[in-house]
Amino acid sequence: MEFEDDAFVLQARAHGESGAIVELLTERHGKYAAHVAGGSSRRIKPFLQPGAQVIARYRARVSDQLGSASLEPVGEGPAALFDDRLALVGLQAAAAVAAGALPEREPHPGAYYAFEALTRALVHPEVWPAVFVRFEAGLLQELGFGLDLSKCAATGAVDDLVWVSPRTGRAVSREAGEPYKDRLLPLPGFLLASQAGLGPGDVKAGLDLTAHFLEAFIFNPLNRPLPPARLWLVDRLAEAGRL
Repeated sequence: MEFEDDAFVLQARAHGESGAIVELLTERHGKYAAHVAGGSSRRIKPFLQPGAQVIARYRARVSDQLGSASLEPVGEGPAALFDDRLALVGLQAAAAVAAGALPEREPHPGAYYAFEALTRALVHPEVWPAVFVRFEAGLLQELGFGLDLSKCAATGAVDDLVWVSPRTGRAVSREAGEPYKDRLLPLPGFLLASQAGLGPGDVKAGLDLTAHFLEAFIFNPLNRPLPPARLWLVDRLAEAGRL
């Protein structure tokens, strides 16, 4: 089995004396693990960081075994963010969420494109935390657990949608949800319209919203917690006053 594909590195760990096992999010083939010879070397190690973009050339004798890959770096990758520690934390968190949520060897091009969009947004400090929320919402959508924010679940109204049902992931209008608001999740406006501005608390509400459904629908059924890098991101954003 052989293929060549655009990919992002999600994580890497040392293997043997000089190699590495690298987990990749590829555009057309999904999440793939591969052995990279020389992955611990000074030449290769810099572009095995989470979020690095590469061209992967994968080869395996049989389809169900761990294959090997050669990687060609594309662009600066995480090095472009070295002056912005918070953006690096965001990139690492996104890679950890994708690595934990996506199944092996199952094509999910939507997840690849959502990750790619986030990497491009990370150079814009004022907007990337909201794009991170959109990335996670897109990941849920790609895996079949998308939020339904098109209309109120109770009345069918399309205006003044301000909450989400924590059970169904469907939007709820202000009027219909008022008696139950303590049991509903706040819905930030930027998830309803791309042109909507960011209000106070919107990023935190968005992160809480996607975290709830990532846990409920993906990580809890796998008996896994949310990745530590995701929790670290929320802490760092709070410390920076970005929530």
